[in-house]
Amino acid sequence: MANQSFVDQLGRTVEFTFPPKRIISLVPSQTELLFYMGLGNSLVGITKFCTHPVGEVQRITKVGGTKTVRFDLIDQLQPDLIIGNKEENEREAIARLAEKYPVWMSDINSFDDALSMMQAIGELTNRQHAAVILMNEIRNVFATLQQRSGQSALYLIWKSPWMAAGKNTFIDALLTKAGWLNTTIQERYPALTDAQIQAMNPEVVFLSSEPFPFAEKHIAELKLLLPNAKVMLVDGEMFSWYGNRMLLAPAYFNSLLV
Repeated sequence: MANQSFVDQLGRTVEFTFPPKRIISLVPSQTELLFYMGLGNSLVGITKFCTHPVGEVQRITKVGGTKTVRFDLIDQLQPDLIIGNKEENEREAIARLAEKYPVWMSDINSFDDALSMMQAIGELTNRQHAAVILMNEIRNVFATLQQRSGQSALYLIWKSPWMAAGKNTFIDALLTKAGWLNTTIQERYPALTDAQIQAMNPEVVFLSSEPFPFAEKHIAELKLLLPNAKVMLVDGEMFSWYGNRMLLAPAYFNSLLV
């Protein structure tokens, strides 16, 4: 094994012993991706929010949350490589980790960003072939999407205040790819007032299962604001997990045709 250099999605050069044998993943969707690519035995640390694949993640050391990492546990694990994400992880924590360990960061705001991340992780873990196969499979299943001809949609991720997925987010990219017209034109994840939501007047409102645990009672609350809208609870993983879970997203989106 010898040291090799790779450039991450933030444009940072990361050098480590290739291929890495002790990997820590700080992002749930990327943890699932690493398992899918046959790297489960190389994972020595993950977050407490890494829940997939069920039955596999339980045996791996939890190093805290995506935004509250346990530096002491990471030091004990002595990783060859840490894989994180700009949006999911705190900048200060990543900077601190990068002082001691190679940290490769993804930055995903589009469909192509997600595919590029898969290709890059394939390259830096010596799983190039598995990455290419997965990327092609994802392109193929997304070709089966049933388009909605611009049905307007509001995707909410939080309550008190209401917060929505806006432009320049992966969620918006998938909404758009599936043919929904995102009524939230602000960047990233803006807070919205009741009046703003009413002015948007979306045809459908998606209440995400994460990060806020929306429930049936919240449907009734939104119906008071938008009596003519279809309001539904949705699986947030299908809209926001950028990895092999994307294989399941098109069929799920097709089931939401209203």
